[in-house]
Amino acid sequence: MADKKARLTVDGLEEVIELPVYTGTTGPDVVDVRALTSKGLFTYDPGFVSTAACESSITYIDGAKGVLLHGGYPIEQLAENSDYLEVCFLLLNGELPTPEQKEVFVKTVKNHTMVHEQMTHFFNGFRRDAHPMAIMVAVVGALSAFYHDSLDIDDAHHREVCAFRLIAKMPTIAAMCYKYSIGQPFQYPRNELDYADNFLQMMFGNPCEDYVTNPVLAKAMDRIFLLHADHEQNASTSTVRLAGSSGANPFACIASGIAALWGPAHGGANEAVLTMLQEIGDESNIDEFIQRAKDPEDSFRLMGFGHRVYRNFDPRAKVMKQTCDEVLAELGIENDPFLKIAKRLEQIALEDDYFIQRKLYPNVDFYSGIILKAIGIPTNMFTVIFALSRTIGWISHWSEFHSGPNKIGRPRQLYTGPTKRDYEKK
Repeated sequence: MADKKARLTVDGLEEVIELPVYTGTTGPDVVDVRALTSKGLFTYDPGFVSTAACESSITYIDGAKGVLLHGGYPIEQLAENSDYLEVCFLLLNGELPTPEQKEVFVKTVKNHTMVHEQMTHFFNGFRRDAHPMAIMVAVVGALSAFYHDSLDIDDAHHREVCAFRLIAKMPTIAAMCYKYSIGQPFQYPRNELDYADNFLQMMFGNPCEDYVTNPVLAKAMDRIFLLHADHEQNASTSTVRLAGSSGANPFACIASGIAALWGPAHGGANEAVLTMLQEIGDESNIDEFIQRAKDPEDSFRLMGFGHRVYRNFDPRAKVMKQTCDEVLAELGIENDPFLKIAKRLEQIALEDDYFIQRKLYPNVDFYSGIILKAIGIPTNMFTVIFALSRTIGWISHWSEFHSGPNKIGRPRQLYTGPTKRDYEKK
């Protein structure tokens, strides 16, 4: 129930419109504007940056304070003490699992890691040089043609089975996208391995010899999965919810999220970081590009610095920086020119008053791009790994939407085209 009211006066309307104001467990109050429709009014909010399109209990962000909570738990604590699959359980269920619940959850995920063998033929329809995200969108969308035994969105058990299938099969599909692009045979999942270890062996293993994962790299990979697991109502998550509101099957909805994530303004940011490093080319060019970044008349922008939501710092970036340092130390990488440029840019951003005053700190995309490159993952796979990680957030929000009363999404518009006119034959 609303314990506050907002009053709106509009020229031309004699009455004052009263709108309920709701208070969540934390965060800003929300004005309920649904009554405006009956008065012949809509709100205007391009990008929905001031609109709460749903009620959710999964994730909370306070950008001004640099806070990210999953089920109330700070992301820093989860990154330090938890792992990706435990966070998957948290996002799906709202609580951390007991040891017994986690054991069952992990075992269930492992039971779903293989994809239908017929799907291996699906890949042959793509060019070898197709972008892995193009392949992933199509393959994930096609899952509904292979797993149509759990597509009743009103059945809680069906929704749960779909969640397990997506969490389990996304690493397999992601690795298949990579293997196909380089002409190597697909690696089957090995269920005795942990989630991140299994992904790395499917990426880099081959039938000719056993692949042994480096524990430091596996830990870094798990951290990347965990830190990207969910981020509230971002563009791709909102896309999944909107697609889900039509009653579309979960695989189609997740495919829509992958498509939205593919955009360079969203999931392609860490890929853009490496593209920027390639453009800079050499340490000797850094000062020139820094000056270009400071010039408001120059179109060049430093990628991987600052964040649209976080105004002080990205709470995930500190954890990712620590992980980045661990990976680079483990691999002993000293001579990679791009990594040298990245480390110098990081130093400048943390010391230069221009960047400090504008809060242009290195963000999670900056560090994750460096880590993935150091591990040996090609740039065009970065967004695929982001999609793999974010799948749990998408399916959690999709499931939450279908767990209670809901209605199909239908945004309004401010029409500025021609008014009614008659067609005249020439």
